[in-house]
Amino acid sequence: MSSAIVLISLALVFYTMGVWAERRHGTLTWLHVVFFALGLTFDVSGTWVMGRIAATQGLQTAGTAGVLNQIMAVTGALALAVMAIHLLWAVVVVVRDRANERAAFHKFSVAVWAFWLIPYFTGMIGSMAG
Repeated sequence: MSSAIVLISLALVFYTMGVWAERRHGTLTWLHVVFFALGLTFDVSGTWVMGRIAATQGLQTAGTAGVLNQIMAVTGALALAVMAIHLLWAVVVVVRDRANERAAFHKFSVAVWAFWLIPYFTGMIGSMAG
């Protein structure tokens, strides 16, 4: 399980760096897009590892841990989809190079990041509870 924890934690680090560096900078840049891509890559990798672990060991399905694992699974899948959309849209915004879009993009970034925290924390709490 430790490799999944490391990968998901790296996803948190890179995605957080991208989102908050973009917000602090005031405009979207390619560097921020790279951080988003790294965050998504580590999240997909960590999710794959967790899936392999679940397939071989089984998930806790009863009690608080089971409920949290179910919430994590659903919100995690949605978060991956939203992160992929976020990354693609970031590429479009940087390529189009419209100042107003680049300056306002952080609002979308913060919303995606905040949503991503739901499966991150429910998974962490579920692991500790189970």
